[in-house]
Amino acid sequence: MRGVLSRFRGFIIGIALVALLVWWFSSDHAADGPSGNPVQLESLQTFTENSYHNFLNRHKAAQRPDRSIRIEAEHYSSAEGEVSVVDKLGDDSSIALTTQETGQVTWTFEVKEAGLYQIGIRYYTVPGKSSAIERALKINGEIPFQGAESLIFDRVWMNNAAEFERDNRDNELRPSQIEFHTWQETLLKDANGLSDEPFLFYFPQGTNTLTLVAMREPMAIDYLQVYQSPDIPAYADVKAGYGRFSSPSDVLIKVQGEHALYKSSPTLYPIPDHTSPSLEPYSVSKIRMNAIGGLNWRMPGQWLEWEMDVPEDGLYKIALKVKQSLMRGVYSSRKLYLDGRIPFKEMENLKFYYDADYQLDVLGERGEPFLFPLTKGKHTIRLEASLGEISPLINTVESSVLTLNSAYRQILMITSATPDAFRDYQLERRIPNLIETFEMQRDILYSAAEELRAITGEKSDKTAILYTMSRQLDHMVKQPHTIAGRLDQFKINIGSLGTWLLAVREMPLQLDYMIVAAPDVKLPKANHSVVAGMRHEIGKFFYSFIEDYNTIGNAEEADQQSVTVWIGTGRDQAQVMKEMIDDTFTAQTGIHVDLKLVNIGSLLSATLAGQGPDVAMEIGISDPVNYAMRNAAYDLSQFPDYEEVAGRFRDSAMVPFRFNGGVYALPEQQLFSMLFYRKDVLEELGLEIPDTWDDVYEMIPELQKRYMQFGLPIQDQAATMVPNDTFSMLLFQTGGQYYANDGERSDLDSEISMQAFGRWTDFYTSYKFPLTYDFMNRFRLGEMPIGIAPYSMYNLLTVAAPEIRGLWDFAVVPGTLAEDGQVRREAASSGTSVMMLQHAKNKEAAWEFMKWWTDKDTQVRFGREMESLMGAAARYPTANIEALRELPWPVKDYRNLEEQWQWVRGLPEVPGGYFTGRHLDNAFRKVVNLGENPREALHDHVLVIHNEIQIKRREFGLTEGTEVSTRAADNR
Repeated sequence: MRGVLSRFRGFIIGIALVALLVWWFSSDHAADGPSGNPVQLESLQTFTENSYHNFLNRHKAAQRPDRSIRIEAEHYSSAEGEVSVVDKLGDDSSIALTTQETGQVTWTFEVKEAGLYQIGIRYYTVPGKSSAIERALKINGEIPFQGAESLIFDRVWMNNAAEFERDNRDNELRPSQIEFHTWQETLLKDANGLSDEPFLFYFPQGTNTLTLVAMREPMAIDYLQVYQSPDIPAYADVKAGYGRFSSPSDVLIKVQGEHALYKSSPTLYPIPDHTSPSLEPYSVSKIRMNAIGGLNWRMPGQWLEWEMDVPEDGLYKIALKVKQSLMRGVYSSRKLYLDGRIPFKEMENLKFYYDADYQLDVLGERGEPFLFPLTKGKHTIRLEASLGEISPLINTVESSVLTLNSAYRQILMITSATPDAFRDYQLERRIPNLIETFEMQRDILYSAAEELRAITGEKSDKTAILYTMSRQLDHMVKQPHTIAGRLDQFKINIGSLGTWLLAVREMPLQLDYMIVAAPDVKLPKANHSVVAGMRHEIGKFFYSFIEDYNTIGNAEEADQQSVTVWIGTGRDQAQVMKEMIDDTFTAQTGIHVDLKLVNIGSLLSATLAGQGPDVAMEIGISDPVNYAMRNAAYDLSQFPDYEEVAGRFRDSAMVPFRFNGGVYALPEQQLFSMLFYRKDVLEELGLEIPDTWDDVYEMIPELQKRYMQFGLPIQDQAATMVPNDTFSMLLFQTGGQYYANDGERSDLDSEISMQAFGRWTDFYTSYKFPLTYDFMNRFRLGEMPIGIAPYSMYNLLTVAAPEIRGLWDFAVVPGTLAEDGQVRREAASSGTSVMMLQHAKNKEAAWEFMKWWTDKDTQVRFGREMESLMGAAARYPTANIEALRELPWPVKDYRNLEEQWQWVRGLPEVPGGYFTGRHLDNAFRKVVNLGENPREALHDHVLVIHNEIQIKRREFGLTEGTEVSTRAADNR
């Protein structure tokens, strides 16, 4: 009985403890920061010295004169690069100055009254590479603040057709986005949307100069204007002037969101939404383009514009059927422009809160709709994504991340990344102002969390990391001896803050339609009934057994040449490709392409079973030769125009596809390594960008004594058949090669290979380089301020590391000084390819498709479409030489890529070559992990590699090399 009572008492105590914890975490205590009393952020914020915030602080006493200075673009005082004066662009006969994507133009003008001014510009989007126009601004020869070095000018895009085309399966096709070249007027503002107001610039009295430096894309300029834009009045003030307008009756204008007239980005294309039968238009089984926006419409500055025809003068209300189901804990913000201007202050920050379903949001306040005066005729409504009230918080947290990042690096230089948990490093005494910095950032982050909580009205994952970091900083302030022990979690939290910066600036919103209606008109419901929802779900289930979701686009018609093509990428990419095929390839050649979206891993088994395609796309560069050995791939060099087609690519891209006198694929993508570096960290350390490996050796001790590291490409354990990039660089730069006698034997037992292998392993045995690391995160934190990585890392850093924008760059890889004084910079390449299968029924048609696909124009269009579909992170690494030049790379960055590309070497594929990467890695692991002698370890594995090559050559009936691998045995 006593045992039962004891267990019952324990049970009751457990219930009480659980209840206490639930109460604690559901109450405000769980979110309380170190003090529980948030302070004014303005009193605590710290920003980098050249930030826009500090620029305004330096000039806070300056006046904002009510003057306007118009500068005609053709009256420039000096120019570098190619410029020309034109007298007609589009439908406008204004005289304009056309500038290219390199060079700069300077204008000189007089300012009668010193002060802060805004700068407006009227420009024309002349044809270019279809990316946003980018310029840097200098005032009196200097960039005034961070942000002015990268000003973005939008292009204008539109659907290629007013009505959506359908394939012969009755699915609507996503319309291509075409550029609409037009004149635009804009004020210079922050390209990242972190400043909700246009930039202010200080001009002293007297003669001033204004310079625009071309960074990307050409543009034409009509004039620049230095002035003050008028203040936007509040709704109450605007409403007082509505006297002459009356309210019409029974007027309801519905504008479908997918039929937006203009847009700022080609990513803002119509999308199909199958989640609800309330969408317009709707089909239970077929694809209908019935919405726009979503995740594509999330970045500040992106806008959509619609046109409507109003039947009579009057006051109208506006309603939007929208869904914001992607971002909990924050709202999506939009600015509304009516006929090109914001009608009143309340339209600067429209808030759309999270909801899983569509909502019909009537623009208004406290239950009363805002009324908009509209005259009879055409009007435009533009919605622009903005950060609204959250932008100051993002600025604040971004500044905190940089400050904490710097503090972390200072701690790292004393403790290393793995400090002794039982040692007191006395960091508060060795690092000046460390505790004061932590105290300030603690209060800043806690106050920012409280302010975000007040803005959004709830606690969420968006506030959690701010509270967490604030609490950790509080603990480190109160217990400095625990800082070293908390360092790992401190680093993780800084990385989480960087991720927070990326997530919280995204403002997704999906729109079905908008309504402009008379005030007394009853609006439709946003969502479907329960019965309609059930009918929708049952219909989707039924049609899932009927519809073919693997085939993309039209079905084959009778008596038409056809090619079956398999692709293993995503549906969006396949859809883009199918649209290009239909409107270009099939239209020009009459050849139908049956494009199938498949798991490309099934290609081998399907081919062996006789069920494979004619052409396979997006396959690894090692596959074509492996198929060729088994007589499953077709030799493309048999076509008479092969040499002409091969001239589109560098020879390095073709090397992996050559075997036994034939060529068995064409390259699609080609990737190679570049040297990435943090400009700010190297400047702090007083280090230069290494030009040669000798410079790298000199840099390593300087980094390591501060517990920082140089990043070298590491072996992907899932792809150990590919030789390591670092070893390839060291081997090729000293004249080595992987195979001898045209692939009959391994050449890794040569003296050059042995020395390269020794240098490679020495980085890990003598210099203790890490065998595994996350370059992206270490680079962001500054732990690894320099390293070698594939150039696609550029795209990732551009999109996913906003807190270090402008603080990093990339260059050619370190080289080896040759005897003739030249620095050799060879690096290995990787990529994907397109291959024709041996059993292709119509090889001429398949060859026509492969030529079309690898053509410059096709590759440029696909690259631009993919970037418009998925953003800058999806910039396409095409292998076509001319196509890469046409993709929207900034000029400086493309020149770096071009310089490195000239040194790229391809890795040949040979029978049994899969053993090369695998056993090279095995030898490397023996040296690094087991301490074996590098020469002996490599010798042992070269024997295994060579034997496998001989076995495979005999298996495939190839002539054996007469030389047996005796060199390795002799050298032992």
